[in-house]
Amino acid sequence: MAALLAAGLAGLAGCGGGQQQGEPVAPPPPVTPEPPVTPPVTPPVTPPVEPPVPPVKPPPTAAIEVMDRCVAPRTGVFYPDRQGTLADELDFLRLYTDETYLWYKEVPKDLKQSSYTDPLAYFKDLKTPLLTASGQPKDKYHFTYTSAEWDDIEQGVDLGYGVQWVRSSASGSVPRVWHVSGVAPGTAADFAGLQRGDRLIGLDGLDFVNASGADSVARLNAALFPVAAGEQHRYVVARGERQLDVVMVAARVVTPPVPVAKVLSTGSAKVGYLLFNEHTGVAENQLIKAFSQFQAAKVSELVIDLRYNGGGLVLVASELAYMVAGPLQTEGKIFERPVGSDRIAPRQPTAFRSKAIGFSSLDPAKSGTELPYLGLKRVTVLTGPGTCSASEMLINSLRGVDVEVTIVGGATCGKPYSFSPAPNCGITYFMVQYQSYNQKGQSDYADGFAPTCPANDDLSRALGDPAEGQLSVALQYMASGSCPAAAARARAAAAPLMTPVRPQGREIAVQPAAR
Repeated sequence: MAALLAAGLAGLAGCGGGQQQGEPVAPPPPVTPEPPVTPPVTPPVTPPVEPPVPPVKPPPTAAIEVMDRCVAPRTGVFYPDRQGTLADELDFLRLYTDETYLWYKEVPKDLKQSSYTDPLAYFKDLKTPLLTASGQPKDKYHFTYTSAEWDDIEQGVDLGYGVQWVRSSASGSVPRVWHVSGVAPGTAADFAGLQRGDRLIGLDGLDFVNASGADSVARLNAALFPVAAGEQHRYVVARGERQLDVVMVAARVVTPPVPVAKVLSTGSAKVGYLLFNEHTGVAENQLIKAFSQFQAAKVSELVIDLRYNGGGLVLVASELAYMVAGPLQTEGKIFERPVGSDRIAPRQPTAFRSKAIGFSSLDPAKSGTELPYLGLKRVTVLTGPGTCSASEMLINSLRGVDVEVTIVGGATCGKPYSFSPAPNCGITYFMVQYQSYNQKGQSDYADGFAPTCPANDDLSRALGDPAEGQLSVALQYMASGSCPAAAARARAAAAPLMTPVRPQGREIAVQPAAR
């Protein structure tokens, strides 16, 4: 017992305080502190800079906004053209049609500009498709020219031979029956000896009367309508039993619009005869000289031969009407009132002009010159299917101020419409914009004016010959107040009804530029 107690005490002594016995206790290793953890910093994200979106250009709303913006601008100081696109040219046509076309409400609404690659094709479709009661197109007067061609037409310039043709066959049909109706002096046709009444039978080795097929027709057209001065083509014409084989060289030709002005004596009356072929600026001074001659001769009757006159400038027609009627019948009255659609600004009526405008020509009238006049109460007009536009306006306007107009010949073409040509990018566009009314509000000649006395063209005699068919009937009517007897009418109608061969631009009434 004592031994166990001693052993237990010894063990307690080894575990108590005081001097340490046995293995020393190792100190803990130094603790290296962990560096503080810095949370990751996310750099700010800069959003990509989008390029500014250009403002969407609104579509044009007026033709003037895109006028002269061209796919291929002409160069030169005289041209207003700017670089543009096909869409610009098509937009111009659409907007100009909407703004000015007389029948804009009837233009098809389903025309898609995106399907057109040519402004001319688009313009061709921008018109009324409606037909008249007789089944004819309501609008037969929708056409274009290059602006250079139209400039020539305005100046009375033709590229050709100085010969005027009339035809009795439908255009393009065979057998073709074409005759010379007139020859301008000093031209290739004049030097070749062609005469009124000659019948065309051959061209460049082809049978003109009967040739058919695309190649032959193309060759015929190339000879008839040259495209460059200096072209040479061989013509064969028949004159009775004779044939003339001639070579003619094309040139730029100015055909006189008033080739004949003469005084005829018929019993006690003096009759003025005026052959008037085109209402151009060139005609102004020629008409003044003719009426000065008539005034000096104290003519009491007047025959105006319009059978080949397709029209032209409205202002020239108004001057002619004044020279016929004089101031007592025209003062304070209108020559014509152009009426357009509900979208076009109203135009001022055209007055009977008593003073010369002074159109540019080789022999111009002085601007402001007082016009000579006859002061007639009646006038006789010779007509045919080639009497159109401004010529019909002349008849209608004289009747509007109570001048008695006797018509001898054939029915006129029926065109109570006028135009303001629209040039754009080298093309001049023509669409019907106005219907013309006289002082009495009359405009009822869409089917033409019917003749008082029917009489067909007489190609066997010179124009102005008192024995020529139409003029002979006119003189007989003046003398008796009635048309010739049936036998005389039959003789006058022996020749076929003839239609002039000419471009559409010579069958037009052109309004002056709006003021």
